[in-house]
Amino acid sequence: MHPLDANRLHLTRRSLFGKTALGIGGAALGTLLTREGLAVQAPDGAAPALPHFAPKAKRVIYLLQNGAPSHVDLFDHKPMLKKMHGTQIPDSVVAGKRFSTMTGGQTARPLLGEITHFSRHGQSGATVSDFLPHTGAMADELCFIKSMHTTQVNHAPAITFFMTGSEQAGRPAIGSWLSYGLGSDAEDLPAFVVMTSRDKEASCGQIFYDFYWGSGFLPSKYQGVKFRGSGDPVLYLSNPEGMSQAVKRTILDGIAGLNEMKLKDFGDPEIATRMAQYEMASKMQSSVPELTDFSDEPQHILDMYGPDVKRQGSYAYNCLMARRLAERGVRFVQLMHAGWDQHRNLNTQLKIQCTDTDAPSAALVKDLKQRGLLEDTLVIWGGEFGRTPFLQGKIEDTKQWGRDHHPYVFTAWMAGGGVKPGMTYGESDEFGFSVAKDGVHVHDLQATLMHLLGIDHERFTYRFQGRQFRLTDVHGSVVRQILA
Repeated sequence: MHPLDANRLHLTRRSLFGKTALGIGGAALGTLLTREGLAVQAPDGAAPALPHFAPKAKRVIYLLQNGAPSHVDLFDHKPMLKKMHGTQIPDSVVAGKRFSTMTGGQTARPLLGEITHFSRHGQSGATVSDFLPHTGAMADELCFIKSMHTTQVNHAPAITFFMTGSEQAGRPAIGSWLSYGLGSDAEDLPAFVVMTSRDKEASCGQIFYDFYWGSGFLPSKYQGVKFRGSGDPVLYLSNPEGMSQAVKRTILDGIAGLNEMKLKDFGDPEIATRMAQYEMASKMQSSVPELTDFSDEPQHILDMYGPDVKRQGSYAYNCLMARRLAERGVRFVQLMHAGWDQHRNLNTQLKIQCTDTDAPSAALVKDLKQRGLLEDTLVIWGGEFGRTPFLQGKIEDTKQWGRDHHPYVFTAWMAGGGVKPGMTYGESDEFGFSVAKDGVHVHDLQATLMHLLGIDHERFTYRFQGRQFRLTDVHGSVVRQILA
């Protein structure tokens, strides 16, 4: 068959009209923009119109605590819980509220006093549990938001909501939006990196779904690159036996040439993605081994992150990796640590989780600050919701105390990147059940994150299936009171 005839078999009527229209329209638009002096060369992979204004942050490290930490045991001290311990929470407080199936039909809802002790820390006087001594010691660096609230009562949709702006899977993750909009400052590492870890006991971990860092309807080059917790962080970092660098370069150049031909024929963005990913994979063969070599880290830095820092796949290891990724220009680092889902083992598992995560989280903030990186790095710590102030189960069964999922109010903290340090924003009611003042919705947090990166969340959209989509959907307001 003649090559021209073979090519026609791949050319549908729709693609013919589509490519023709794009070609003519693109040429006309390019001419107009150039004539008016509006054409701008975008940075690597970035949208040309961004940022909308001067950013205060260049990058984000998101420490997502899967399973939902108990705000009333860790940050939001409520003396009323101890005073009314074991008594029924007033019906007027819970009326009409939805809970998970584990307590949705539970008629007895006795209040459970905090199982930890609280202390005030720093000049800000922030209340932090004694289970988190390292976090408490750096309270004056943090902005606590004690009025977070969401709409979901189950883990997967709630995490998906935080990471993508939608409760249903399929939308781009925050890191994908930022990679698409702002490009990358790293030449030999992905713009969006994901790492996961679990508690030592592995007793109540959540599933890590790929769509938590997926690119959705954006080209797949913007999806997160997951670093593995064992073995090579990324597969196939080493060349096969007998494959020299020169031979590999020749093969890659040949594949790139073939892909360029197909890209010209079909204009499929996934072909461009494939080409870019081949090149990035080649660069990572050199950059990732250096990235994961901690031999250049001073011993006092390793000690600050804790005894697990050299155990690949641990939360401490991932926190140090996050700092090393940030200083190399990675735009968005997403750490996800499972184990906070304490329905029946709060009085044993909560301490384990805090021990795993407290020192590394604090070390990350302190390490960024001493290197001059905290000023333009936004760090966020929080779960997908909180835990109920009432007990799941029976008050007499002291060995199996636990709390159910609670979306109506919970606590998160932020540091660096243009956020006011040493402050607490928002309040919950006397039971830690509902927002009492200055509520912050999931979309508000996302809008604020975007704003700190120089993006107007209402203007940053992507057209898909006939509609302009954005991370915050049609909601969200910037929480300006917490901006430095």
